[in-house]
Amino acid sequence: MQAAITPSDIWTALADVTDPEIPRLSVVDLGIVTNVQVTHEGSVSITITPTFAGCPAIQYMQDAIRERIRQLPVRSVDVQVSFDQPWNSNNITERGRAILEESGFAPPPKHNGYIELPLLEYVTCPYCGSTDTSLQTPFGPTLCRSIHYCHACSQAFEQFKPLA
Repeated sequence: MQAAITPSDIWTALADVTDPEIPRLSVVDLGIVTNVQVTHEGSVSITITPTFAGCPAIQYMQDAIRERIRQLPVRSVDVQVSFDQPWNSNNITERGRAILEESGFAPPPKHNGYIELPLLEYVTCPYCGSTDTSLQTPFGPTLCRSIHYCHACSQAFEQFKPLA
């Protein structure tokens, strides 16, 4: 008889599901998985909260999560999107922050729930580590990112916006 699937098994499998825009970053490290439940019968329920309500990758991530969890011996998989508790950039794991930086993105700074203007304007460059940077536009290629410029190494880069 096969052992029952546990929430820990599901979390481990979810670490294989990546963000479509940053394939090294898992949905777990991004912090969008907010709940995992497994019934005794083997049905799995997963709740995700995207970084923004209009995130174009929501359906893709739901499908990728379903596909990965169906590879396990489960009875059914339900992936729900919830905005009851908004995503917070503090949910990004330390591993996720390191992956963002290695991928050329400035990770959002940790915050206490209050986003101040300096958190948005003065960002450390992920290429050279300089803080001699400036915000070029708060409107990046997606709603969750802004574009900055480093005066030290002359590189433009994106930052994941800090959100509370």
